[in-house]
Amino acid sequence: MRYLRLYLHFLRFSFSRALQFRLDFFFKIIMDLIFYVVNIGFYKILFLSTPSLAGWSESQTIVFVSSYLLVDALHMTVFASNMWWLPFYINRGDLDSYLTRPVSTLFLISLREFAANSFINLLFAIGIFSWALTQLDYSYNLTDFLLYVGLILNGVLLHYVLQMIFIIPVFWTQSNRGFNDFFFSMGISIERPDLIYKGPLRWVLTFILPFALIVSFPARIFFETQSESLLMHLFGVTVVMWVIMLTFWRKGLKAYSSASS
Repeated sequence: MRYLRLYLHFLRFSFSRALQFRLDFFFKIIMDLIFYVVNIGFYKILFLSTPSLAGWSESQTIVFVSSYLLVDALHMTVFASNMWWLPFYINRGDLDSYLTRPVSTLFLISLREFAANSFINLLFAIGIFSWALTQLDYSYNLTDFLLYVGLILNGVLLHYVLQMIFIIPVFWTQSNRGFNDFFFSMGISIERPDLIYKGPLRWVLTFILPFALIVSFPARIFFETQSESLLMHLFGVTVVMWVIMLTFWRKGLKAYSSASS
């Protein structure tokens, strides 16, 4: 309950701060809406020339795209601002103030900044996701839907964990962004169904740098009837990546040179 009350304070402060710069607030909303239109429009144009993509129909692909938009909106709302500032905290010694507080440092640096403008776009993303589900050319039950929503939330967590793994090397490199640029370059693969990738690249995206598990695997589990192996693989890799991230984080804190050192 203490962490919940603290997070509610984060929300209040974030909305108050965002509304002080209203032009920036509304401009970011418009930019994200354009991003949504471009992503959906790309696949709509693609399906003018093909009846399926990686074995998925147009309605299934639009559900996949809307799921990616939902994951992106959740990440941008909850985590993205915090991930942006973390390298600066480490390099300037500002992490000291977080280490001395009587709560989890990882909780503070991951959730302190809540993007109020992205929250508005999250509502749009939820609307697009709901619309896409109504366009599916087959029926599904409540259990399937709840499982899919849970897997999307797992995808948000996995997205956060992977980005943290790419940022934590800042403790040793003292660079401005760690390997964040490489993360975003690889992150483009999230926007495409995993089955379009072949050979070693698909193996990497499934096991080593599991970007395919963020949205593609949840969508495949939702679309396919026999998906127990995919489900086990998805949760297994998420747990492994979480353990790796925590291990790197603890080693990074031991290597951290504070402002007072």
